[in-house]
Amino acid sequence: MMLRFLFDEPLRKAEGTLAETYRFMDQFISILSKKMAESGADVQKLRKYEIWTLGLRSSLDELEQSHYVALHFQHKITSSSLKQMTDEERIHYNRYIYFDKNAFIRVFSLLDKLGTFLNELLDMRTERIKPHFSYFTVLRNMREKKAHPGLTWKLNDVKEKYKESTTRMRKRRNTEIHFMNSEMQDDLIQSSRMYGEEIKLENVAEQSADLTQGLYLAMESLRLTYQYACGLMRNKQP
Repeated sequence: MMLRFLFDEPLRKAEGTLAETYRFMDQFISILSKKMAESGADVQKLRKYEIWTLGLRSSLDELEQSHYVALHFQHKITSSSLKQMTDEERIHYNRYIYFDKNAFIRVFSLLDKLGTFLNELLDMRTERIKPHFSYFTVLRNMREKKAHPGLTWKLNDVKEKYKESTTRMRKRRNTEIHFMNSEMQDDLIQSSRMYGEEIKLENVAEQSADLTQGLYLAMESLRLTYQYACGLMRNKQP
């Protein structure tokens, strides 16, 4: 929980969905270790799963931390435009922008890593459909092939639950990566509608709510995946 030192806060113990997600991921790594000790085990593949899982665990921690800090600074923003802000509030706003941007980009980065893991673990061969695939492409492939229904439809339900917020974050992510700084998109739209008038701040409360839902989309998808993966790996013969 590395970023909480910024606020002189003690290390926080993971709770709730976050703790449960870590528990299944750690359990999967433990199962892999036992499997690698077995005669005839495909150690190279199992080691790859282990490294990917450790990477996903770190990615989740980084996302949760960025989300926490973004919300911390968002709550310090009270003005409705940059022009109204004091120097101190402008600093809080700039810090909010940095950590919010860091976090919503990490949501999609984490999910795409999860897609890579799922594609290989379940032998979905999504690369035959689309060489550069996303998590959502893998999930669609799973649905269309009716593969692993015990996992597929649970993941799909989670995706649908957070669909609206994910769509808004995806638009912000695409703007940030391909066009301009995402926080300036609203400025551009407003300035074209009311030239010369004071430009209102983007809806930071709505953006923070979307980011929270993005964190839960990532956590719940990981939790379901690793709960299923634990059972799959236990029953798999060397």
